[in-house]
Amino acid sequence: MIDKLELAHLRTLDALHRCASISAAAEHLHVSQQAVSLQLKKIRTLLGDPLFVRTGHGMTPTPYAKLIAPHVSRVLAQLNAIPLPSTLQPEHTERTLVICGTDYTQKVVVADLVRDLRAHAPKVSVAVVGIEVAELGRKMQHGEIDLVFTVDGSLAPGLVAEPLFLEQYRCVTANPALAGATLTPQQLAEHDFLVTSPGGAHFKGSSDGWFTRQGLERRVVAAAPTFFMALEYLKGTDLVAFMPARLLPCDGLFEVALTRYPPGYTVVAGLHPSTQGDPFMAWVLERVKARLA
Repeated sequence: MIDKLELAHLRTLDALHRCASISAAAEHLHVSQQAVSLQLKKIRTLLGDPLFVRTGHGMTPTPYAKLIAPHVSRVLAQLNAIPLPSTLQPEHTERTLVICGTDYTQKVVVADLVRDLRAHAPKVSVAVVGIEVAELGRKMQHGEIDLVFTVDGSLAPGLVAEPLFLEQYRCVTANPALAGATLTPQQLAEHDFLVTSPGGAHFKGSSDGWFTRQGLERRVVAAAPTFFMALEYLKGTDLVAFMPARLLPCDGLFEVALTRYPPGYTVVAGLHPSTQGDPFMAWVLERVKARLA
């Protein structure tokens, strides 16, 4: 009886799968819990399967519900992608936008976006949260996070990456002995390093492979959890560190020129596939890309 399914049925199935409870699904769909329960009853009759069963952790999908979930998601994504006349009026849009970002992307991307939204979409409420890699995919699937700004390759499987710009590394220090110097990688490897290590207490950095490929090994003697704290920890020491160019210059530090630099990285915006057809999200990304171009 698949041909009897209606768009409202598909949206109810998608919401239940994403939210795992009738109350949360109702809030997501902006309808009553009774409306969701009635829709679920109709869908169960049409498909001949319980689809979702109550457990101590909410509504758990049956094997059949899990089987059809990606199909339902794709159908809704394709429907949302159908172009409509340009009716979006950002200045009148009322919604909440939850943005996730590292300390770096919050500085170079999100700060300007928040200011831009205040100027052109003042009725939009913005909540900014830090990166939680382990929970990111689940939270975006459940609609708890709308948009993430991070490094390419770090997004959870199933999310869509929109490239924004290529960031380059620069070498910085507070060591006056290196003022005005230009170092080769071999000379640089003779100095003690500080790395940014957001994932835990270890002394590995993204440039280790760059040194290894040149037959070199650097000495890492300090690690900081964020780029901003790394910049502070460098001050008053003889340590050197690689920092994103867009965070510089920084008072108390100066750049050390190099004959060769480690490769940069691509900063991306990450979205859940179901939001790709959202005209407001498309507008937000256009604003971000235009500023960073």
